[in-house]
Amino acid sequence: MSEPAATTAADTAVVPSMGNNKIHFSKEVKQVIDKVLKTDEQDPMDAPDFNTVDYINQLFPNEQSLATIDETIQRMQCEVSLIDDNIRSVVRGQTNTGQDGQLALCEAQKVISSLYSHIIDVKTRAERTEEMVKEITRDIKQLDCAKRNLTSAITTLNHLHMLVGGIESLNELIVRRSYGEILNPLQAITEVNQHFQQYSDIEEIKNLSQSVDKIQVTLAQQITEDFKEAFASKPSTQHKLGLNQLADACKVMSVLDAKVKKELLKWFIAQQLEEYMHLFHENQDIAWLDKIDKRYAWLKRHLLDFEDKYGAVFPLDWEVSERITVEFCRQTRQQLSQIMAKRTNEIDVRLLLFAINKTQAFEQLLSKRFTGITLGATPAEQTRVLTLPTTAEAPLTATVFHDQIGQCFKPHLDIYIRSIDRNLSELLEKFIEMSKEPYKFAEAKTTVYPSSGDLFVFYKKCMVQCNQLSNEQPMYDLALVFKKYLREYAAKVLEGSTPKVVTSSTGSSIGKSVSLLTRDMQNLSTAAGQVFHNFLKEGDTQRFARDDLVRICCVLTTGEYCLETVQQLEDKLKEKVTPAYVSKIDMSEEKDVFHRIISNCIQLLVQDLEAGCEASLQAMAKVQWQHISNVGDQSAFISSICSNFKQTVPTIRDTLASSRKYFTQFCHRFVAAFIPKFINVLYRCKLTLSDGSNNVLGCEQLLLDTHSLKTALLELPSVGSSVNRKAPTSYTKVVVKDMTRAEMIIKVVMTPVQPPAHFTQQVLKLLPDITIAEYQKILDMKAVKRVDQLQLIDLFKHTASAAAVSGLMDAPASDEETPTVTDAPAPAIEEPEVIANPTADATATASTSTANATPKRAFIFSVGSFTGSADKNADGSSQTGIRKLESLLKKRFP
Repeated sequence: MSEPAATTAADTAVVPSMGNNKIHFSKEVKQVIDKVLKTDEQDPMDAPDFNTVDYINQLFPNEQSLATIDETIQRMQCEVSLIDDNIRSVVRGQTNTGQDGQLALCEAQKVISSLYSHIIDVKTRAERTEEMVKEITRDIKQLDCAKRNLTSAITTLNHLHMLVGGIESLNELIVRRSYGEILNPLQAITEVNQHFQQYSDIEEIKNLSQSVDKIQVTLAQQITEDFKEAFASKPSTQHKLGLNQLADACKVMSVLDAKVKKELLKWFIAQQLEEYMHLFHENQDIAWLDKIDKRYAWLKRHLLDFEDKYGAVFPLDWEVSERITVEFCRQTRQQLSQIMAKRTNEIDVRLLLFAINKTQAFEQLLSKRFTGITLGATPAEQTRVLTLPTTAEAPLTATVFHDQIGQCFKPHLDIYIRSIDRNLSELLEKFIEMSKEPYKFAEAKTTVYPSSGDLFVFYKKCMVQCNQLSNEQPMYDLALVFKKYLREYAAKVLEGSTPKVVTSSTGSSIGKSVSLLTRDMQNLSTAAGQVFHNFLKEGDTQRFARDDLVRICCVLTTGEYCLETVQQLEDKLKEKVTPAYVSKIDMSEEKDVFHRIISNCIQLLVQDLEAGCEASLQAMAKVQWQHISNVGDQSAFISSICSNFKQTVPTIRDTLASSRKYFTQFCHRFVAAFIPKFINVLYRCKLTLSDGSNNVLGCEQLLLDTHSLKTALLELPSVGSSVNRKAPTSYTKVVVKDMTRAEMIIKVVMTPVQPPAHFTQQVLKLLPDITIAEYQKILDMKAVKRVDQLQLIDLFKHTASAAAVSGLMDAPASDEETPTVTDAPAPAIEEPEVIANPTADATATASTSTANATPKRAFIFSVGSFTGSADKNADGSSQTGIRKLESLLKKRFP
């Protein structure tokens, strides 16, 4: 029997699967079967792992038990018969189920029909009952409608009586100017008149409504005339009202149309400020900015006098004092704008700041005194208790009266910006003079120029002050001024105070380089780099004195401080300025300038230390290595290099104590420049005797010197220090890698050329990333003839190519395991253990140091990069490894 096809998860939950002549139920089916077949004793045949052979062996464990086989078979047949009977019973029961269901359905239909008849009967009875209730309540509804109509008629008649009587009484009260008695009747007839608006098509009602409107117009005109008469300097009639009557008139005015109150307040406020407009007319001397505080003093006195005399006349919700103040601010702003436009030439920064400071203080006072409701202030702003800090950085933009007057000064803030520009120019001249003097950092207890701190303190004060004046265009203009003088400070103070190396062949070129720095300030970073490039490359560079080294370090630390502070300055400016100008503020160019200064200072320090080693390297090249007859202590040129380290590095390290990262960078850049130069000098050393054999003693002495130099370079960061601090791991790795290469070069030179195959293998094993040019230099060190060199080079190419092919063939074929080869050099060889005896066998040492190194030429010669997926030809087939190797070798061996 074949195994059934796979079923879905839902099918396996119901349908058993069969395999190996067995029926397999899912776990859910088994649980249901167990619930249905609830038996006290579990039948072994019900077990899911039932096995017939095991079951038979259990029934008949031995030959004697076979005597009961007939009884067992009979019992089994009885059980099978019983199960068959049960199955037939169930099948018949399922057949009868359909007949029983049909009978139940017919019975249910009969019951539903009976229920429907009962529902129809109940509905009919309910309709009859509703008709009976309507007959009973018909008279009651008629009476209720009559009552509502009667009540409405009575109410309307009462309102009509009130309206007629109120109009007559109001006319009498208006004539007598009894405003205190007018208020309540006026409110009443106004409300009643609104009630009769639906009856406006009735002539009598229309006439009454017109009478009410006429009364309101009459009251508005009469109260306005009474106010003008009351506040006139020379009353023309005998009806001048007292303050109490005016207060009642204001209450009446509140009931009338809002336009009436607005017109009255407009006239009244203009009348109150009439004196101010005459006193501070633009033709008056007192109107100029130097006496601006007199304007504000006048309003203070006037408000006190007004509230003392007329405070009780006007209702509190009219906010008359605040309205007077708002109009005063508007008139003052307009007057100041006109007068400053005409006399712009007379405004200087001191006068402008005086006027702005007085105005801001006045606006702050008004914000404490008034809620700002007439200015449209929100309820939260009206209820806020204004608590401003006393620091200079406290913003004034939180006041509701902010810029109500001060807005007029913003078009003239360019005067302030120009003043800041002049002040910074004078400050920079002072800094330049300070930078020309010898800087004694030991007395100052800091290597950062104090002028840099003074510059940023001045910047901070200007930024805070400008933020109080305006955080819009003037703040952006101030940022541009900051950028300008950051570049000026970098060029004239930091670059100007950097020691210059002047030699006989570079005097004129340095002057030309300095001109690059001042010719185009916008491209300062490029110019600064060109200056230092000329310093470092032209002519024979002299050594710096100790004071010069200290000054270079001070310039470096000052540049670092400026770099960090410029970033903070940029963030603060973006925080203060309005969002529209945030994206425009960018000080990346200025940060690049200080980056360049730091880098150039480090390069000057590297150049100086490198120059101190130049004579020692020249002495190394002049040593007759082929004639050395014994191996002793390290050579004199190594001692000279170590002495140069001890003399120069401690000064730089101590001065850069606060800038450890840049000292570490100095060490990195020095070894990156010095070790290749040392290796180039190493290639110039002659280690071969006249008979063509190697001078082993000379090689061992040179190997000893190289190892001593490696030790000195590893100790370079802490040389001359009382605290033996461990050099950074990244620095140690670079020194070990590059100096180990130098040692490997010497060990290759110590290897005999014969046989050539062994020599080539040793070269590839000790220097797995060697190039053809370096290989030829090693052959020159061994004094190999040119003719022999060609044969050795061909053998080297062949051996390297074979190793490269082997490396390609050994590489994993799958995409996931294919390594990516980049332009980076091959991994450095692990540093060999320190040789206790320099005269030990070089070959044994080389094999120990490279025991774990596998010369995979696929990596050694790589110039391009291999991707994880195979390259495809035009026909879609993959390229072979030989094609890749050919491309690599063409790049490696032109």
